[in-house]
This record gives sequence, structure tokens and C-alpha cells, in this order.
Amino acid sequence: MGTAADAVLTFRDATDADVDALVELIESAYRGESSRAGWTTEADILHGQRTDPEGVREVVKAPDSRLLTLESEGRIVACCQLEHRGAHAYFGMFAVGPALQGAGLGRTVIAEAERQAREGWGVAEMHMTVITARQDLIAWYERRGYRRTGRTTPFPYGDERFGIPQRDDLEFELLVKELT
Repeated sequence: MGTAADAVLTFRDATDADVDALVELIESAYRGESSRAGWTTEADILHGQRTDPEGVREVVKAPDSRLLTLESEGRIVACCQLEHRGAHAYFGMFAVGPALQGAGLGRTVIAEAERQAREGWGVAEMHMTVITARQDLIAWYERRGYRRTGRTTPFPYGDERFGIPQRDDLEFELLVKELT
């Protein structure tokens, strides 16, 4: 495969047939040794899984929700969840393959997600939650126009579907961006 800049990139909604590839992509971007090839790894703060086939399938099938994929040469290289929540959209389950991080694909995906939410649903804001310990990731979102709200929710300690925490201070912060 050539560089991401050379490849033809195609956006499409995920289907049931994509679930296994999406789980593999999301896990590779955040967990285990493979995630250390990119900068989005959570391997030092969370062990275990980031998602599972059931969680991905729920997003694919949920009403007012979609899992947007970015393909290059027939392979899913990035994805994100978009969920219509009334006056705003929720952005989540965002992943770019570790070997392709830093090539601009993340900026491409988030810009397309914002465009689709604004034009397709007419929402004025995009919301997301980010683990507060991920200061580098929060700074990346801030450079894309997201603002910290200071509104936090606890990490679901004890629910291994979301990983096995390696520290006791994890929480999520709501980030918001105006889309108008």
C-alpha cells in the first residue's frame, strides 16, 4: 500500500459484515503492543479490550446512529461513531490504524463526521467524551476547535467491557464543538 496521501479514500457506513474488521482496527489503535506504533495508545492506562463485536454491532444497528468507515484500497483504515442526539451529535468509537496515524486521516475523518452531522441532521454541536488522563488527545481535539467543558463522568470501573484500568483516577470529560 502506498502512503495514505496517495491512496483513494472512500467513506461509507459500516455494515454487519464489517464488525470483525472494525473491532480489530479499534483494538489495534488503543490497546496492546500494536497500539504503541501510533500515538493514540491507551496501553499504559488501560489493559483488556476497548470494544467487542457486540458493542460495534450495537452502533451499526442503532437508530439515529451510524459507524462511518474510511476505506483505502478495499481496507477499513479509520472509523468513527456518529449518533444523533437531538440538538447535537455524539462522536465516538474513533480509530485510525496505528501505522497510518500522523498522516492526516484523523483530521479527514473528524471533518467528514462534522460535515455529515451538520448537513444530514442539522445539528449545531458535536459532543464527545475523552479520558482526562489523555492530555495529548484532548490537545489534538482542541486544535480542531473542541473546547473542554469541565463536565466529567466517572470511568466504569469494574466493567471489563471498557478495559481494565491501570490507575484509579480515570474519568471522562465532555468536549464540545460548535458546528454552525
